[in-house]
Amino acid sequence: MTVIQIASADKVFDNGVRALEPISLAVREGELATLIGPSGCGKSTLLRLIAGLVSPSSGSVRLWPDAQSNDEKRRRLDFVFQSPTLMAWSDVEKNVRLPLDLAGVGRTEASRRAGRALMLVGLQDFRHAYPRQLSGGMQMRASIARALVTDPSLLLMDEPFGALDEITRARLDDELTALWTKQALTILFVTHSVYEAVFLSTRVLVMSARPGRIFAEVAIGETHPRGAAFRASEAFARHCARLSELLAAASKAPVGAKDAA
Repeated sequence: MTVIQIASADKVFDNGVRALEPISLAVREGELATLIGPSGCGKSTLLRLIAGLVSPSSGSVRLWPDAQSNDEKRRRLDFVFQSPTLMAWSDVEKNVRLPLDLAGVGRTEASRRAGRALMLVGLQDFRHAYPRQLSGGMQMRASIARALVTDPSLLLMDEPFGALDEITRARLDDELTALWTKQALTILFVTHSVYEAVFLSTRVLVMSARPGRIFAEVAIGETHPRGAAFRASEAFARHCARLSELLAAASKAPVGAKDAA
């Protein structure tokens, strides 16, 4: 099933800045696809178009275009931003429970579902802690738990681990792929790291410099789960080298150019 279908969607902001050239893209159910590209190329804008937070200037963005009208479970999305954006005055459970509280879910049921989401990210023992008492990695786990509490089938993730140290980032990458498998998620993930992209992805989409467009696509046909052995493998190094080359080419490519490979 197609989860995201974008047809010639572009974005020109009110100030005249063209953020995105027309983009056509399909993301299939069960993919863990990653967007990489130069800073300012429109990766975050593209994610916001998909989420419906901004509208395309032309073209269309459709989610679950093939889903049946009664297939509500398969049509839920959530967004994980670059920073955890937790409420400092509320404990972890209340932060995670917030989407359910806003939706009018009863307190008992909301607490049960928040507890399950916290267990999925390994924070069940910190449900009554406050954000200031958590490390950066734990705060991001809480943010992911808040996204999972609504039982989404699609997660949009805008460079969620970029501010973390490499050890924490690698551990969260491991945990994310485990969640992706366990929860049968479709994920579109933004990162600046070719290493993270190769480790996580089934497919990497390389964007050009602004105005952004899809310059190249690379399938990462390695089996999951991937661990420390994969990070040290020749296949990992080969994929990283190829993506680095494409990223350098995309940064200099004239408007309309695509990778010839």
